[in-house]
Amino acid sequence: MIKNLFAIAVLKAITLVSAAQPLPGFKPSGLFDEQQMVIETPSAGTRVLINAPLSGFETDDRVLLVIYALPNGNTIEQTFGKKLKEGDDWHFDIQHIGAQTRFLRATITDRTLVVAYLENSLKSWPAWNSRTPDSKEQVKGIVDEITALFVPWNPELALNGHSGGGRFIFSYLDAFERIPDRVVRIAFLDSNYGWEDELYGPKIVSWLGSGKNRYLCTLAYNDSVVIYNGKPLVSPTGGTWYRSGVMRDYIARSFPMKRRERDSLIWSYSRDRRIEFILKPNPAGKIFHTQQVEYNGFIHSMLSGTRHEQKGYRYFGRRAYSDLIYDTLIVPVRRLNIPVRDPSAETGSDFMKRISDLPVEEREEEIFHAAASGNIPGFLRQTVTLKGVFSDLNGTPHTLEYEVMPDYLAIGSDDDFCRIPMTPGTAQKLADLFGGALLTSKLSDHIWANAEVKLVPFNYVPVGNANELVEKFVDHNAQIEKQFSEAGGRYGQLVAGIKKDVIISSRIAERSDRVVIYGWHKTDGKPIQPVYSGHIWWYVDYSHGIRFMNAQVLLDGIPVLVSDLLKDPVLFRVITNEENPSDKTSYPYQK
Repeated sequence: MIKNLFAIAVLKAITLVSAAQPLPGFKPSGLFDEQQMVIETPSAGTRVLINAPLSGFETDDRVLLVIYALPNGNTIEQTFGKKLKEGDDWHFDIQHIGAQTRFLRATITDRTLVVAYLENSLKSWPAWNSRTPDSKEQVKGIVDEITALFVPWNPELALNGHSGGGRFIFSYLDAFERIPDRVVRIAFLDSNYGWEDELYGPKIVSWLGSGKNRYLCTLAYNDSVVIYNGKPLVSPTGGTWYRSGVMRDYIARSFPMKRRERDSLIWSYSRDRRIEFILKPNPAGKIFHTQQVEYNGFIHSMLSGTRHEQKGYRYFGRRAYSDLIYDTLIVPVRRLNIPVRDPSAETGSDFMKRISDLPVEEREEEIFHAAASGNIPGFLRQTVTLKGVFSDLNGTPHTLEYEVMPDYLAIGSDDDFCRIPMTPGTAQKLADLFGGALLTSKLSDHIWANAEVKLVPFNYVPVGNANELVEKFVDHNAQIEKQFSEAGGRYGQLVAGIKKDVIISSRIAERSDRVVIYGWHKTDGKPIQPVYSGHIWWYVDYSHGIRFMNAQVLLDGIPVLVSDLLKDPVLFRVITNEENPSDKTSYPYQK
């Protein structure tokens, strides 16, 4: 399941976005005035692309959020679509939800249309559902947390999906006794394989009767007559043709329907057109599974029953969106998955007081739980994107683009926080949870070179173990804040010169019981601390800082994991100054 997104806390804390300005965490695609965000949760095997226009987020605007569950066997990129080039997979040219969305944005003018593409690692929502015991809770969580990004604009939901994506819709319905009022449209694009009268009939009927702004659209073809590789494609009762008939007949008991045949299609619809079933007979036994989407199916599924239905397009007709297909697909790197901060969470001051006298092991547990629960200042969630050209082992230059926290990890709110040193094990556990990575010494240097605010390192003379105490952590944080204020710094600016970095290094493989530190750059750019691994793993003092970067970077425009780069026998030099690649790219910790 996607872990709690930062959206609510951030969006409540900022001024609503003006025209043509990216939302927090989103990146402009550079195409058709769109912005995008990718959320990836490896532990759940889920990945989400959210595509939104750059404008339409003023105070009085409202959002229509489409939850689009992907068909079996397709990636987000393939579902989004693009113009085919030589060598491209044919899946890129069969759905074009991206281009169909652009058509819809030009048509639906009273709502800001946002589309979330939902993918899982199995490329099948039915398979994912069967392997996920708490699937309905996870599905609900995914939808809730995407929705949370747009809370200021009172988002309405449209549940939509093709093929196996229908299983996602049904799993969402399974999570409720009553379909939420926020849901205004449900559309099955040849995807209602899982329909059962007793499970979903009462919910759908009740929902349809609860308001005049409820729309149901179901598209299917006669798949029961298809022979594929010498065998029936589906059982007599297992396909969408049969299920759609059963579904239509059930709903017709409460909402009488008219029937007509037009354009080789059978149309069944309620008197007010809010409910619509379009079934395609199939005397030749062909497969029309993807064509139902490709031939303006997504457009129709969002416009059925409205004044825009069949205006400027025809369902199962030629593509109405051809001029809106682009020859390039730009998908940003995934974002850090840092949970929302509970407004009632401890302040930084209160937290530091509470842990001040705890043994190191207990203190680390409290630090982990606080950060893992999202008790982190909002400004740390807005990563800074840096770009540089670095050579690999062979001297070949590469463009590296990466995202990094603007400051060191802290506990508390934007108004009351404390930068928090911790053991490398705790840091690594949090990095893995957030989809982040610790820095290398090379990137530490690069961050300093690009920092907007460069402060003079402030250190304490060692007196016994005083530098290892929480009291010293707090004192040092106060000193940094004083310097930061005097320098005219603003939270969210990239700052350097205030801490040593806990880094990843090939030395971890040599001595996994040590912490590797580096940096604390002086104003001339020279680090006070060279790469050093002399401290035992549990040693922590005030000077240690944890700055996370996104574990996914762009190398020459292609997403790649930091860990994969460090292991590569040639490319490792792009991201590190060390002599050899690293087989071990993270610190050990107890799960």
